[in-house]
Amino acid sequence: MPPTGNNPFQSFWMAGYECTDQLNCFGHRVDFLPLTGHLQLLDQDYQDLQHHNLGTVREGIRWSQIEKTPYQYDWSTVRTMLAAGRRHGIQQLWDICHFGYPDDLTPLHPMFARRFAALCRAFVQLYREEQPEGELIVTPINEVSFISWLGGDARGTAPYCIHQGWEVKYGLMRAYIEGVRAMREVDPSVRILTTEPLVNIRPRAGSNHNEKIRAAEHHENQFQAVDMLTGRMCPELGGRPEYLDILGFNFYYDNQWDIEPRARIPWADRPADRRWRPLRHLLADAHKRYHKPVVLTETSHPGVDRPQWMDMIGKECVAALQMGVPLWGVCLYPILDRPDWDFLDQEWHRSGLWDAVVQPDGPPLRVLHEPYAKALQKAQTRVAKALTGIAVPQELTLP
Repeated sequence: MPPTGNNPFQSFWMAGYECTDQLNCFGHRVDFLPLTGHLQLLDQDYQDLQHHNLGTVREGIRWSQIEKTPYQYDWSTVRTMLAAGRRHGIQQLWDICHFGYPDDLTPLHPMFARRFAALCRAFVQLYREEQPEGELIVTPINEVSFISWLGGDARGTAPYCIHQGWEVKYGLMRAYIEGVRAMREVDPSVRILTTEPLVNIRPRAGSNHNEKIRAAEHHENQFQAVDMLTGRMCPELGGRPEYLDILGFNFYYDNQWDIEPRARIPWADRPADRRWRPLRHLLADAHKRYHKPVVLTETSHPGVDRPQWMDMIGKECVAALQMGVPLWGVCLYPILDRPDWDFLDQEWHRSGLWDAVVQPDGPPLRVLHEPYAKALQKAQTRVAKALTGIAVPQELTLP
């Protein structure tokens, strides 16, 4: 499916390779690109994508592996990945920081923003040396809202704090904005794709007025990072409206919950749980807030419910398009199965289009999850009809 209008993506349906290189809750460094075998099997992975009409991918440079010594960069792996993209005609979108930082840095470090801006500048220089032509789409820092909570409030990663989520978010967004500025100095055409969680936070049944206000505040806080990027919030950081090009949102089955006590809202109940807000409306609200095109930058479901989730996503995409939301794409993330960050040897999520079969020697084998693949094909057909103006049956757009 070719892009339409000003849509820069090679395919509407995209694939995301889990590239986190963070410190987990035990202080151990994880590095998912080699762990899932993607680095070792780049050619096979990119070839496999083409059988499912996935021509655009999200990749990450892994900051902790690139910059072992301050301001000294090893781009050898990135060069290898860029070459694989060229060989197979795959469009690569790049995360500069996907949760992981070098060993000597956290977002609370006074040099964090300066180091990150230097990395961003060096990456764009490297990229344009390798690929002088074509669109460069970058996510400076993935899921600022989530990682600031994980590291600033939940002690799940560096800097292992509690009650400092705002301070971590502020430090991340200072770096994010300086990184955008640095990239645009090298190449003014770089396009910035945000990738923030898209959530729905509600007051519990029977809550009082103060609880309802608190739930509304928490719901609104999901937009803080993008508001800071655009200068709506904390203008002293230097954010500007032109620093936002494409609104990306990550949406999973546990992105909607009641607050105090927290309880996940089920998505698949029949009849439908009235508290669950359809994805189409969440996307429409975000578009109305920023007036930018929208991409679903991450979505998937673990286990046997993968096909049902994919069916729902396809229907919601059609409904969003019919509502006039400029939805430019959907990224299946992760496209390959991944282990748990904290318990690497115990649990794989079974959330990819391909399951992983761990081998005693060598990278995991890829096994296509056939029901998921069939659901994806059906969703692709529905969305293709919606994009080309062919009428889609009404039953496909029900919540």
